[in-house]
Amino acid sequence: MTKQDLIRIISVKNDLELPDAETVVNVFFNTMIEGLKSGKRVELRGFGSFSIREYDGYMGRNPRTGEPVSVPPKRLPFFKVGKEIRDAVND
Repeated sequence: MTKQDLIRIISVKNDLELPDAETVVNVFFNTMIEGLKSGKRVELRGFGSFSIREYDGYMGRNPRTGEPVSVPPKRLPFFKVGKEIRDAVND
């Protein structure tokens, strides 16, 4: 499912115009992104939770040349699936 598919489904199921449904989806995703950027955990009961994991920098290696490369520290989003959706997918 793509973002456009989600917008169309929300539009049809809630009798909304397409631009209004697109606004709803965009506000939802942007709010989640802002929460994650500020270090908050985003939990959607029954679906799952999003959090940020921090990784330290390390010395890597360029696979072509074998030359050492410094990899800077980074923060990446992490998703943990909820029990209800995990059970629904496995049934």
